[in-house]
Amino acid sequence: MAFINARMIGAALALSLASAGAQAQSWPSQPIKVVVTQAAGGTPDIVARMVTDRLSRSLGQQVVVENRPGAANVIGAQYVARAPADGYTLLFATAASLITNVFTVKALSYDPTKDFTTISRVAKGPFFVVAHPSLPVTDLKELIALAKQKPGELNFATDGPRNFSGLIAAWLNKNAGVDIKQVPYSTMPQGVQDVMAGRVQLAIIAIPTAAPLVEAGKLKALAVSSQQRAPGYESVPPIADTVPGFDFYGWFAFSAPTGTPRPVIEKLNAEIGKILDDPDFAQPLAKIGFYSFGSHSADVADKAVRDEFEVWRKLVAEIGVEPQ
Repeated sequence: MAFINARMIGAALALSLASAGAQAQSWPSQPIKVVVTQAAGGTPDIVARMVTDRLSRSLGQQVVVENRPGAANVIGAQYVARAPADGYTLLFATAASLITNVFTVKALSYDPTKDFTTISRVAKGPFFVVAHPSLPVTDLKELIALAKQKPGELNFATDGPRNFSGLIAAWLNKNAGVDIKQVPYSTMPQGVQDVMAGRVQLAIIAIPTAAPLVEAGKLKALAVSSQQRAPGYESVPPIADTVPGFDFYGWFAFSAPTGTPRPVIEKLNAEIGKILDDPDFAQPLAKIGFYSFGSHSADVADKAVRDEFEVWRKLVAEIGVEPQ
């Protein structure tokens, strides 16, 4: 009986592997949806479309971006977490949707560690601290001095105190010893518009959004959030020059609902890796202030994402943000 059971188990396993292999060969047989958890026109949307345009060609199937913004990236992430694990609904994940929400959102409606598997990291990029041109400062040191002269009178447009730019603003306040208030926005494009209109003085935004506005004179860049100067933007000094130890990047990754067939994950990983390694993709990406992670295995990507949990656990505890 034990021998028969072993044969039955072996046969079932072989059948399962064969089925998965067949599924990977036939996949994709319909359009693939990539959910972006922020509004159209924001940096995640820009980078997602750069990848999906190429991915559509390489897979021979339409890959469409669907924007589902709101609730600190929760709406879009929850939608993908509950989608069928068949490779046709993917998440273009941010650090917020996969990492920081764990520490900042009470009763989170999905579990990033259990509900998602990482397919591939895509790119990382620092943020600019930008100001309305009329603000009488030229760099972060002068901004800190002004904020100390006028405690509570200056404002940052952020995507919320528990989202990425809000956490950076809180960390900067704490370590610089200033009190720059946050004005939270459900979509950062609206926050940027308010800074340009002078209704808010400051914002922390990704380089792809900031750069054209800085070049047009509609905003001025005071500092960059990485410890090194951003290539192409060497005139913008790092925050770390004024507040030592400051080094924060945003990043993006493709993720799928847990249970998505491994052959599908591997096929996606391989195709995305080819895109990331292509200089014709990496160079335009760098010009807008984001830098490709390059090709890597799905296992390497998944481990890198999970390693971020401890970093952000410490940061959130340091600035005293409570889940809400």
